[in-house]
Amino acid sequence: MTIKVVRGNPTPEELAAALAVVRARAAAAPEPPGAPTARDAWSDPSRIAAHRLPQPGPASWSRTYWPG
Repeated sequence: MTIKVVRGNPTPEELAAALAVVRARAAAAPEPPGAPTARDAWSDPSRIAAHRLPQPGPASWSRTYWPG
């Protein structure tokens, strides 16, 4: 984001106040219709692959299901 002062000579406090208003308005604005939505952490596949999987053993058949 770039803000350019075209007239006047604002003080640093005035610039800070103006920037605070602009940032607050931008944060409160609704997302555009084509914006990508955030994925839930629960459905993220990297959550499962982030840790080491257990080694095969007597009960390894029960760990063959990969949730998707």
